[in-house]
Amino acid sequence: MTNIVTGAFDNLLFADLRRLHEASRDGALHVQLWSDELVQRQTGKPPRFPQEERDYFLQALRFVRHVQILNQPLPEQIPPITAAQLLEYPTDDFFKSSTMWELPTNRTKAVVTGCYDYFHSGHVRFFEEASELGDLYVIVGSNANIRLLKGDHHPLFPALQRQYIVSMVRHVRQALISTGSGWMDAEPEFDRINPDIYVVNEDGDKQEKKDWCAKHGVEYRVLTRLPRPGLPRRQSTFLRGF
Repeated sequence: MTNIVTGAFDNLLFADLRRLHEASRDGALHVQLWSDELVQRQTGKPPRFPQEERDYFLQALRFVRHVQILNQPLPEQIPPITAAQLLEYPTDDFFKSSTMWELPTNRTKAVVTGCYDYFHSGHVRFFEEASELGDLYVIVGSNANIRLLKGDHHPLFPALQRQYIVSMVRHVRQALISTGSGWMDAEPEFDRINPDIYVVNEDGDKQEKKDWCAKHGVEYRVLTRLPRPGLPRRQSTFLRGF
């Protein structure tokens, strides 16, 4: 069975991914993505994110089988999805099982940490590059620790939503929420995963992280923060507005 979902998918948030995920449960999911021109005609304004970036994001979702660009609107073909389903969180077992995804198991384990508060194509690219080093485990900062590091108005989205969004990216082996505090808030999770490489981008390069890796014999790798070729550079601060 094939399910077809059509739309602009211009600003993918938790409810949008839940809708796509639910639509994929009983069949292959094909997304018909509105072109920039079609978005302009249908909404009267250009999309926030260009067609190539929206396509890249959708292609990175593990449950999306195919993306087709549309220049004319077409009806979608998906089973009914309730409002409750869109807001429902997966069970704990969904996140705890490290074998839930059909990914090869490499000998190397790579971990990344972060807030991932306003998830965008730059995060997808970071995961894509980090996953080339080994099975990728993502530790999402807890609500309390994000507030500690960034201030009272953070995070914009709760940890369970951020964990869910991260877990939907096909480059990710498993997503967890940190239980520690400070820049090394993921240390308890590191003890469980036993990583070989800790991958950070230039913004996340901290002496505390480097010192921890040196002490525990973990390779510390800093990646240059660059978008995928042809896509604009994104930063969560600018997207969320604070």
